[in-house]
Amino acid sequence: MQRKKRFLIAGGAPLMLLMCHVVTALDVPLDLPQPPTITHQSPKDYIIDPRENIVIHCEAKGKPHPSFSWTRDGTHFDIDKDPRVTMKPSSGTLVIDIISGGKAESYEGVYQCTARNEHGTALSNNIIIRQSRSPLWSKEKVEPILVQEGVPLVLQCRPPAGLPPPIIFWMNNNFQRLPQNSRVSQALNGDLYFSNVQTEDTRNDYICYARFTHTQTIQQKQPISVKVLNMDAINETIAAYLNDTDFFGDSPAGERRPSFLIPMGAQSTKLVLRGQVLEIECIAEGLPTPDITWIKESGELPSKRTSYESFNKTLKIVDVTEADAGSYRCTARNSMGSNFHIITVTIKSAPYWITAPKNLILAPKETGVLTCRANGIPKPSITWTMNGISIENSPKDPSRKVEDDSIIFTDVQTGSSAVYQCNASNEYGYLLANAFVNVLAEPPRVLTPPNKVYQVITNNPALLDCVSFGSPKPKIKWFKDSQTSVLDGDPYILHENGTLEIHVAQTDHSGKYTCVAMNDLGNTENHVSLEVKQPTRIIKQPEYKVVQINRSVVFECKVKHDPSLTPTMTWLKDDEELPDNERFVVGQESLTINDITEIDEGTYTCIMNTSLDEDSAKAMLTVVDQPDPPTDLELTDQRERSVQLTWIPGDEHNSPIQKFIIEYEDSLHQPSVWLPMTEVPGTKTTAQLKLSPYVNYSFRVLAVNKVGPSVPSYPSRQYITDPAAPDEYPSHIEGAGTEPDNLVIKWEALTGFQTNGPGLQYKVIWRQKGVDKDWTSVTVANVSKFVVSGTPTFVPYEVKVQAINDYGSGPEPPPVEAFSGEDLPMVAPENVNVRALNSTIAEVHWEPIPPKSVRGRLKGYKIYYWKERSLSKQNPQHEEQQILTFSGNKTHGKLPGLDAFSLYTLNVRVFNGKGEGPSSPNQQFETPEGIPGPPAFLKVTNQMLDSLTLEWGPPVERNGVLTGYVLKYQPINSTDELGPVEIVTISANETSWTMENLKYSTRYKFYFNAQTLTGSGPVVTEEAVTIMDEVRPVDPVFRNVSTSVAEDWANISWEYLGPDKNLYVEYIVENSKEDWKKEFVNGSQSFLIKGLKPGTSYKVRVVAKDQSDEMVHSTEELIITVPAMASRQVDIATQGWFIGLMCAIALLILVLLIICFIKRNKGGKYPVKEKEDAHADPEIQPMKEDDGTFGEYSDTEDHKPLKGSRTPSNGTVKKEDSDDSLVDYGEGGDGQFNEDGSFIGQYSGKKEKDTAEGNESSEAPSPVNAMNSFV
Repeated sequence: MQRKKRFLIAGGAPLMLLMCHVVTALDVPLDLPQPPTITHQSPKDYIIDPRENIVIHCEAKGKPHPSFSWTRDGTHFDIDKDPRVTMKPSSGTLVIDIISGGKAESYEGVYQCTARNEHGTALSNNIIIRQSRSPLWSKEKVEPILVQEGVPLVLQCRPPAGLPPPIIFWMNNNFQRLPQNSRVSQALNGDLYFSNVQTEDTRNDYICYARFTHTQTIQQKQPISVKVLNMDAINETIAAYLNDTDFFGDSPAGERRPSFLIPMGAQSTKLVLRGQVLEIECIAEGLPTPDITWIKESGELPSKRTSYESFNKTLKIVDVTEADAGSYRCTARNSMGSNFHIITVTIKSAPYWITAPKNLILAPKETGVLTCRANGIPKPSITWTMNGISIENSPKDPSRKVEDDSIIFTDVQTGSSAVYQCNASNEYGYLLANAFVNVLAEPPRVLTPPNKVYQVITNNPALLDCVSFGSPKPKIKWFKDSQTSVLDGDPYILHENGTLEIHVAQTDHSGKYTCVAMNDLGNTENHVSLEVKQPTRIIKQPEYKVVQINRSVVFECKVKHDPSLTPTMTWLKDDEELPDNERFVVGQESLTINDITEIDEGTYTCIMNTSLDEDSAKAMLTVVDQPDPPTDLELTDQRERSVQLTWIPGDEHNSPIQKFIIEYEDSLHQPSVWLPMTEVPGTKTTAQLKLSPYVNYSFRVLAVNKVGPSVPSYPSRQYITDPAAPDEYPSHIEGAGTEPDNLVIKWEALTGFQTNGPGLQYKVIWRQKGVDKDWTSVTVANVSKFVVSGTPTFVPYEVKVQAINDYGSGPEPPPVEAFSGEDLPMVAPENVNVRALNSTIAEVHWEPIPPKSVRGRLKGYKIYYWKERSLSKQNPQHEEQQILTFSGNKTHGKLPGLDAFSLYTLNVRVFNGKGEGPSSPNQQFETPEGIPGPPAFLKVTNQMLDSLTLEWGPPVERNGVLTGYVLKYQPINSTDELGPVEIVTISANETSWTMENLKYSTRYKFYFNAQTLTGSGPVVTEEAVTIMDEVRPVDPVFRNVSTSVAEDWANISWEYLGPDKNLYVEYIVENSKEDWKKEFVNGSQSFLIKGLKPGTSYKVRVVAKDQSDEMVHSTEELIITVPAMASRQVDIATQGWFIGLMCAIALLILVLLIICFIKRNKGGKYPVKEKEDAHADPEIQPMKEDDGTFGEYSDTEDHKPLKGSRTPSNGTVKKEDSDDSLVDYGEGGDGQFNEDGSFIGQYSGKKEKDTAEGNESSEAPSPVNAMNSFV
């Protein structure tokens, strides 16, 4: 892992750029008078493309802005007379129109631009305009070349002369570059050189191409045909070619020492100009092909500027200096000898600047010097002009004095401004420089922007600019913060141009800086700020990774940086941008590469940069994979039982091969099945393989590295071995009888690979051990077992199995002992006796049966036993029998897990491989008493003030005769601490016990167990609480009980001091006969009752209950009332449906009035009383006689008719109805008032129900009723 750090200083500029900035000359501000300055011009040698317009650049600045003119070939160029020539506005750049039909060659020549204003004249270089040319190849007849093998050959190109010269290369008819090497190469002049030709050089398409870069055209020469003949071919074909073809090499070309084809002779010379590229070449012929080496006789070659090209035949030195002059020796060497050539290099030089003249800004009465120093080989001459006129012919100026390469100005005056030209020239070129003298009187001005903020990294240089202008030149002083002392001396450096440098900036250098510029005409100041930042550092660098292909890898790159700077992470691969692939995921501080491939291998660079600095770190990624399979498998050293296998390893994929696995296929016996044969270390590529007869072998090899095995190689050719007799006998030979009178002999059959030949059979051999002397045998085939019948029961035999094929018998195996079949044992064990060791274990003894009675291999004894009944119960409880097996020839065993105080029966049997023998006579035994089980249950009843009763059930498992019960109890206080233990002994026939003289309202814990003579049984426990004393005044158990009520819920809270923890909140609707609803609230001191009905009263209490769910404590019953929810008010007067309804009613009334009017006109009569009642004022209605209430406050007011509406059909009007009720005024309804007349209620829909119940009389429909039905 490599790490690189770079700092950017002063707002991000590299340090070298800043150092250059320190010494940059200052321009005169453009708002001040100044002579012209050429800012841009075309190159001296300007080759143009004839297909494009000609653009000759000339840009200048000055105050006032300069005017421009041109000369062509030394005379004035009047652009107004040529319509194809235009000058860009506010510029001297010429544009010559060629595209619309002009001829470029007519504008060739030497151009010079002049820029002038009232303060002087500036000149451009002489710009030579030449048209690029790409002429066609001259027609020539190219004859085929017949050449003898081994001789040298030169194929000439001779391209047409172009401007600029073309680039030469050789290709064939398919536009493929012809291969070049140390024997065949292209010279600098474009010719193709053969040091010696070979028959492979024969071809008819050697084509030389010339590419002209300016016109982007390619010209080609006619193809050249070359035929290379050896001596035999020459004798056969010379007659055919002799008449019309030149013949090269009239004698056999043999091996020879080198000689030079180019350059010719022993010495040559080369001229090159300073700063250009030196290319010298040596091409030699010879057989074998010579090698070329270079040395400089008078010194060392400049290693950094020297390179070798064209297979070492060309020596190239760039940026040539005078030190590169001298003699260069090229040596050609082959096995036949060597030769050398010396090239003398001469260096000349066009003029180059030592000190170019610079603009001179002077105040009146000041002194200055223009200096123009140049060098060259030969030394250039210096001439001066002023405003384009020879200085000798310029107006005399007493303040000016010319001395060779300098002009000295003394006591200058206003109006002496001018532009001076210095020309340095020799035979190889010229230099022209403009420098003006500007006489100004100007107070100081600071050109650096005010309040500029400079940022720099700690321990790096800080450069604070104070770019100023004034005439005379201002002096600069710097101050920091509120200090009055001038910043000068360590650590500050004041540069000539006013820049303040802090060589090693630290945090305490941060602050505000002030620069003051002063001259005789005044002073000015500027403020800048410096911020010194902490460097960016990578604190966790990416690490070297080795990753398997198709896996993922993560490079971490964590950075520490100045908090005020924002870092940006960039990742590179092999110093280039990451591939545009979604597999590359760049995180905030990491790079993840998914699905790694081989092309991902390389060096990854993490770059953390800010606007001021950067830090970088590199890490390698090595991608590993399974190796490629071996190739080129070959079989050598072939023998009857062995062969040598060799192979070439495949690519390791960056993980060394650890081993090779060799597998084989037997196409005769197991086609398409590959089996492992052997392994060899990864450093070997051969293996000596041992072979078996009668096998058609094919081999393949797998390479294994840390990643895993390769895919198998392609199989080798097949190798067939000859048949032979078997080399081995069958394995796993064994014998055992399956019946009392047989013996089954088994073995594992040989594989096809083990048969060694055709006709495989097995010879089975046996005899009774210790009885028979002779062996009995039988030969079988295609089986792996044989049954011998008529054998005695369970007697030993010796057996063998031998392999045989058509080519002989295999080795005879050693005999294996086997037994004939077993039979069931003949007798049962005798003298069986049993003894109980304790209440759960009994020990059984017996005598073994005689070996002859076993009639097989003794496996062991089995005890069958079962429980008849419990001795504590009269009724029998026969249980399923159990079997306990004792392996081997044992004579006793123990029966565990018996029930106490019980009667058991058992018998013993012997068993062998065939099965069990007869059982012994049954034996019975009893187990002694044990401890009883736990009582069946224990509960507390009849809890009183100072007593309670315990009830229990006897143990289900008594395990003996119960002798009684033991009761222990102790009190528990409110902090769960236990009091002293009291013990009570109770007789066995009791099933309840009353505890007297207990403490009221106290919790007790009871421990209860049964006893036999053996001991006490397990304990059961129970807890209970005596009830409270209602007579004695005691502290309340519940305290601080409070409630709060809202819309549909109530919250109750309390403090509980009692011992019981089972607390419930119970509530019920007041005066309801339903059961109390209860909520379990154990462990809490408050509870929220939800879902209550608004306007309903409830009774609520908190109770404490014991474990039997009996209430032992309770709060007082609290009455809570849930407030009724106010109905929502709707301003029906603004509802659209209401307005429509009113319009419909008005229309209906109008229709009724019309009908009434018609009837009246017909003489209809109406009762007077009916009309009076219909139009009566409800406010003067009398009080109702039955209840004395007033009509306007009636509950039935929602159903009143409007004033003036018709009465019901029965002619009655209800007295209590009032048209001035709240309903008639929109928002009112069901108005309720307190005793003082204040409003306490709102209109609600409840009135409709009350009205329906209290007013059963039929009533005429009215608009108000209809309106209320909608509300």
